Amino acid sequence: MALPDLGPLWLTLQLAAITTAILLVLGTPVAWWLAHTGSRVKPVIEAITALPLVLPPTVLGFYLLILLSPRSAIGGFWLDVTGTTLTFSFLGLIVASTLYSMPFTVQPLQAAFETVGRTPLEAAAMLRAGPLDRFVTVAAPLAGRGFLTASVLTFAHTIGEFGVVLMVGGNIPGQTKVISIAIYEHVETIRYAEAHLLSAGLLVFSFLVLLLVYVLNRRFPIHVGG
Repeated sequence: MALPDLGPLWLTLQLAAITTAILLVLGTPVAWWLAHTGSRVKPVIEAITALPLVLPPTVLGFYLLILLSPRSAIGGFWLDVTGTTLTFSFLGLIVASTLYSMPFTVQPLQAAFETVGRTPLEAAAMLRAGPLDRFVTVAAPLAGRGFLTASVLTFAHTIGEFGVVLMVGGNIPGQTKVISIAIYEHVETIRYAEAHLLSAGLLVFSFLVLLLVYVLNRRFPIHVGG
């Protein structure tokens, strides 16, 4: 049996790493706000961030395909500025993956921030620590398990994406052909041995990711501040 092409694997790992980094930057302030706000729009924002959990990937992919296409305002502007399209490109995959994996970053972080509570922050404020200082030196370390869980789940979920990346990126070798699409292609062409090898690898990876998350949750509990 010939070894499968490793190109989709490396492309998938790049996509997962970039998506995770972007979502940690964008999702942290969203999760922080959700954990501490009393605004009436909080349920709306929570529903929006959690929507990819229940929305079929092809639906999200379809609307992203329209939103990012050269005929749209966003896609047309990008084409005029760069001469390239957002659809059927690696950048398009990043945009799609960022939106599709958002719940896996925001929800663990929100839960971690809520568990930390306000007491440690109030104590730091009494010591004249500023808002940013309180977050960096108090809240973030106490919510460290949440950051780790969010990172692991986001990375793993991005690796397993199929419908949304197929709709937005298609199947272009070296550009948008990620590992899930490679498996689908192997099955379509009745190359079951290659499909089995890649699928078994993803199965083992997914199990190990979940095992890691559960082990970390037991060994490193979040300190409750009240």
